[in-house]
Amino acid sequence: MSPPKYVDLIALLVALAVFLLGGFPLLGYAVAAAVWLTQRGIQMLAQRRMKQELARGNRQKAMGMVAGSTLGRVWLMATAVLLVGIAERESGLAAAILLLALFTISFAAQGLVYLFDDQPEGQGV
Repeated sequence: MSPPKYVDLIALLVALAVFLLGGFPLLGYAVAAAVWLTQRGIQMLAQRRMKQELARGNRQKAMGMVAGSTLGRVWLMATAVLLVGIAERESGLAAAILLLALFTISFAAQGLVYLFDDQPEGQGV
């Protein structure tokens, strides 16, 4: 378990303390956490399937899987923020800010993992 790959999950736990101590809406945290964990699961499944397709030589199908799952995950997060925002405006804002922070942290961590990956050329995905 490499810390840079999972730093977003650590940030999610830290955010719980921030929400509790700061008095921010817990509905926003709960929605953001549920959506974030769901999209992380989808991402892991999509990456596993992508690696399988690449191993079979289906490069186009693998890239289509990555593109489709990425768009689906973005739509999932946006829809959840919209729905919780309609239900309770402050919770929607809190969820949106938390998801934005988690996405930024995750994106940066993934970049660092790929940047410092020590696999020989041609072995990485």
